[in-house]
Amino acid sequence: MPKAIVLGGYGLIGLACMQALNRAGFEVCGVGRSMRSAKSVAPSANWIIRDIPAITAQEWSGILEGIDVVVNASGALQDGAKDDLEAIHVTAVERLVEAATTMPVRIVHISAAGVSKAASTSFFRTKARGDLILSSSARNWVILRPTLVLSQEAYGGTALLRAASALPFIQPIALPDAQIQTVYVGDVAAAVVASAQGKIRSGTIADITERDSHSFPELLAKVRRWQGWAPPVACPTIPAPLVGALGKIADLFGYLGWRSPVRTTALKTLADGIRGNPEVWRNAGGEACRSLDETLDLLPATRQERLFSRAYIALPLAIGTLAVFWLFSGLITLADPARAMSVLSERAAPSWMIAPAVLGGAIADILLGIGILWRPWASRAALGMLGLSSVYLVGSLFAAPDLWADPLGPMVKVFPGMTLATLVWLMLDER
Repeated sequence: MPKAIVLGGYGLIGLACMQALNRAGFEVCGVGRSMRSAKSVAPSANWIIRDIPAITAQEWSGILEGIDVVVNASGALQDGAKDDLEAIHVTAVERLVEAATTMPVRIVHISAAGVSKAASTSFFRTKARGDLILSSSARNWVILRPTLVLSQEAYGGTALLRAASALPFIQPIALPDAQIQTVYVGDVAAAVVASAQGKIRSGTIADITERDSHSFPELLAKVRRWQGWAPPVACPTIPAPLVGALGKIADLFGYLGWRSPVRTTALKTLADGIRGNPEVWRNAGGEACRSLDETLDLLPATRQERLFSRAYIALPLAIGTLAVFWLFSGLITLADPARAMSVLSERAAPSWMIAPAVLGGAIADILLGIGILWRPWASRAALGMLGLSSVYLVGSLFAAPDLWADPLGPMVKVFPGMTLATLVWLMLDER
């Protein structure tokens, strides 16, 4: 039985490749840095849990022993708290190729349509450098360059499409001149299998894409109809400066660990257009890729699809609301601690606990408000908000029970905040 390793095996493309290779009779092993993510998408698969850019050429030599095919489906869109484009697109490929040059292994490398050393984004430039290293140094290789990949799974650009198409009542018009070609993830996986089986000659560099292109507004409109939403009441035009400002804000959150699909790289890529030439792949012996309409016909738009699309919009709003609420709650207390302490002192609370409770609570509020903005801490911060809110509620029963009957309902209003924190905690799962 031939053996294959898939780098980035739990990603959108990587997982599809693992499944397709397995069906084609390969013994498959995935490589990724998170055991939790790996087991959540493919619990029965074999996994090597490593940070791919950290694997040395010597380590690759051991990993590749007895392997027939390596599929490189790893990648990142933009530098951020979790990602280093130079490391994942260039250094990792360089070390892999160095180890593979003395071994009978074929490398099937998934790049991206439009890569160039002179491209407008670091994503395309580093991808191009990785492609060059592979094509100039490896012995047996195929480079596949898909356009915008559509799948039942929503992640990155595909999640952005779903969310933008699901906006209630409106369908914003942005990037009207952008021309996009799509490809079904199953067609990308089929191309990988054909390459892994040796049906595609070594040295092939081919775009994997449908034939026709679509304007970005047209693509959004088709996805909206596919999802089953009513036609928009209005289609406001989003000015380019506003789109650019949104990207800059998303970039800042990228350094906090959030992989937003509206970062400047994604927006610039869309604005430049995502296009490829399907003829090279056809001439190499590959199967034609499905059109956008055929792809959407293969992907049923269920209730789960519509709920996800709306939830994807709601999640950042919920996180922002919680961050502002908890930050200002703590800052307002620290701005006038005497007034805050009077709530307890007027109710004959023990004097020794008043200052620690008020000041400690204010500091905890601020830390939780900051913590939920940092992606690695966000889930724990949401749980912390639930826990601290519970402490406030229980404590009020002993220290200030009359507040429960206050006409403004200061204690009752804690429950909506707890519910919002619960929803954020439940939805904070990237894969």
